[in-house]
Amino acid sequence: MPGVVVRTNNDRIGFGKVREEFALPPNFPAAVLAEAEQAANRPHDGHKDATDLRLVTIDPPGAKDLDQAMAVERRGSGFRVHYAIADLGTFVVPDGALDREVRGRGQTIYLPDGNVPLHPPVLSEGVASLLPGQITPAALWTLDCDADGTLEQAHVRRALVRSQARYDYDGVDAALKNGSAHPSLAVLPEIGRLRRERAVERGAVELQLPDQEVAPDGDGWRLTLRPRGEVDAWNAEISLLTGMAAAQLMLEAGVGILRTLPDPENGAVKWLRRSARSLGITWPKNMDAAELLAGLDPDRPEALALFMDATRLLRGAGYTVFDGNQPELATHAGIAAPYAHVTAPLRRLVDRFGTEICLAIDAGEEVPEWVRAALPALPDVMAGSDALANKVDKACLDQVEAWVLRDRVGSEFDAIVLRSEGNSADVFLTDPPVIAKCANGDLPEGETIRVRLTQADAEARKVVFERASQGSGFD
Repeated sequence: MPGVVVRTNNDRIGFGKVREEFALPPNFPAAVLAEAEQAANRPHDGHKDATDLRLVTIDPPGAKDLDQAMAVERRGSGFRVHYAIADLGTFVVPDGALDREVRGRGQTIYLPDGNVPLHPPVLSEGVASLLPGQITPAALWTLDCDADGTLEQAHVRRALVRSQARYDYDGVDAALKNGSAHPSLAVLPEIGRLRRERAVERGAVELQLPDQEVAPDGDGWRLTLRPRGEVDAWNAEISLLTGMAAAQLMLEAGVGILRTLPDPENGAVKWLRRSARSLGITWPKNMDAAELLAGLDPDRPEALALFMDATRLLRGAGYTVFDGNQPELATHAGIAAPYAHVTAPLRRLVDRFGTEICLAIDAGEEVPEWVRAALPALPDVMAGSDALANKVDKACLDQVEAWVLRDRVGSEFDAIVLRSEGNSADVFLTDPPVIAKCANGDLPEGETIRVRLTQADAEARKVVFERASQGSGFD
């Protein structure tokens, strides 16, 4: 499904109202900035020199907070993955002004006109970011996998690294196709596909829903629909591999914080089977949901509708802390394995603590007391920041959708019915790329219908459609 670009006809309207509504902090306190500056100039003792590794980063265009860098190579019949993660533990003094500030923020909040960072930019976009050519402290994971992509062993240590190059997803995709990929990424497709196969075997649920994105475009904003490409998926598999290795270390040591999700209730799976049947999707009795979803074509409207319904399987994610006893819930149902957040410490608070735990365990040392003392409060901090990030993201998308459509009230569009509940349905327009409510209930999920725009209120950030007549359909 191709991306679609729409320009607003506004004079670079910003998102100040969203920032005010959610009380997003405009800057950092002076004491926090001063401590960050001091940390930026602090020598990095105790880090081994790993600047010889040919690491590269893959991130969205324009990103400056680069958390991860990788180098993938063959190891006999298997693979070795070097995965460097920004080492925030080197910069943040426990219980200092900076530590207290980031514990209050929880995570970076992203808006189209600029982010609200977890850490001051001198760290998150400077000395702690894995920028190309810069020597940066990192938690360096070494992950060995066999010929099937199954993890055999994992180790993590502090090291100084230097990324050789910075790529985005489309650039890597083009380079792989024309044979000019960086040597450290040449076998990424092979291990990426193998890891994806292992994930389906485990029962991991992959929802191939396209992302709505907003970006500056001259004097307006660009609203795009970005399908998830293969490079995105392979890159994500390396991160998941690391998070699963971290979880295993924690479980073996009896201390840690896991990202967990309970298994879906039987009713959710039955609901999904009914949805598949109504959408005309064949679901063999001996096939689980993961295998079915992995085999669907995301360009098909009925597949999009089932992916939306499958979000029911992924409700209830949280964090599980344990110290001394094995946790009652240790797995993430969407990943179908134990999993821990450790790969995005520039942007997510919990990853710094997870990394410190893994570094101590791998070195045969006691987990620092300041880390253990912080663990019980982290689930609530992260739940609050997750909720805020989701609300801000939705408000920004709703705002741009209303700006784009405000002069088209009364117009008709083709739309795919994603989910129909009660007296309304979620419908998906591809041109412009909008997901919105349709007021008429009992609509046929997975079908293309004709809808009429009845409301596009930029002040209320509200867009509403009603059914008009049967659409022409998609091929």
